[in-house]
Amino acid sequence: MSKHSASGPPGQAPDANTAALRKPRRKRVVLNDSRNPVTVVRTITELEEQTSVGEVLVRNLLRAQFKTSMWLAALTLTPLVGLPLAFYLCPAFAAATLFGVRLPWLLIGVLPFALLFGVGYWHNRLAERHEKDFVNMVES
Repeated sequence: MSKHSASGPPGQAPDANTAALRKPRRKRVVLNDSRNPVTVVRTITELEEQTSVGEVLVRNLLRAQFKTSMWLAALTLTPLVGLPLAFYLCPAFAAATLFGVRLPWLLIGVLPFALLFGVGYWHNRLAERHEKDFVNMVES
C-alpha cells in the first residue's frame, strides 16, 4: 500500500476513518516550567488539601471580609438609628418642611434606600478587592 492510498489521493482531505486512525500529536510535559513557580503550586495544593497554611490563608480572607462587613454595617446603622432619635430629641427638626413635605418623611422615606444601595455597592467592590488580593497573593 502506498503512502497516498491510506489517506486518499494527494491534494484531498483524508476521510473520517483514516483521520481517526492517526495518532494524536505528542504533547511535551515539562515539570520545571518557569512560568509556573513551585510556590504557586504548593500554595494552591495547600488550599485544596486544607492544610494548616491553607486554613490560615482562607481565615485571613474571611477575617478581612468580616471586618469590612461589620464596619459597613455600623456605618449603615448609624444614620438609620440616628435619624429617628434626632427627630425625637429635637422636635423643631422634626417639624421642618421641605417643598411642603415634612422633613422626617423625606429623610426616613428616601434616605434609607439610597444609603442601602450605596453601601451594598461599596461592600461588593470591597469584597471583590479582598478576593482579588487573595488570588494575587496565592499566585505570586
